[in-house]
Amino acid sequence: MGDVSEGLAGPPAGSVEARLAGRLAELRSERGWSLEELADRSGVSRSTLSRVERAEMSPTAAMLGKLCTVYERTMSRLLSEVEREPPGPVPAGSQAVWTDAATGFVRRSVSPPHAGLRGEVMEGRLREGAVITYEAPPVPGLEHHVWVLDGAVEVTVGEETHALGEGDCLRFRLWGPSGYRCPGPGDARYVLVAVLP
Repeated sequence: MGDVSEGLAGPPAGSVEARLAGRLAELRSERGWSLEELADRSGVSRSTLSRVERAEMSPTAAMLGKLCTVYERTMSRLLSEVEREPPGPVPAGSQAVWTDAATGFVRRSVSPPHAGLRGEVMEGRLREGAVITYEAPPVPGLEHHVWVLDGAVEVTVGEETHALGEGDCLRFRLWGPSGYRCPGPGDARYVLVAVLP
């Protein structure tokens, strides 16, 4: 699985993808890191990072996972930093949706991170056969609750894989690598509740 999915043209100015590219560039600049240093820290090539920061490529879930680990924030927190919605009610129509076309992962931020709150709620959708892997948690000890709404999901936490069917829930704290796989038949939909330690 590659690090990026390439479109025919960059995202429109002001889109979530364009704002995400700008925020990633800001985070690197805030730390005073060169592209080479970020590449060494994240394991993502310098050229790929450069193209992502210029919004010429969209990052995959795996790549965002690596960058979130380096920048010590959850993916939801990173995405909330580029959303324009004020805190408060989160109507269905305003919930940010991010798609990783390379893996078939669609992520909806149902209840995004907010100052003073420790939890967030995300809906994930995986195509049949899709696999998402993360090398490390963005925040060590992050509490997860995964509740499968439709289909089946295999959740790997460290060395152990849990097969979840419709209605099943898995609770754990994340200290190492993790992954999600939709074995089929059909696509899967699940809710992830993440709580900061």
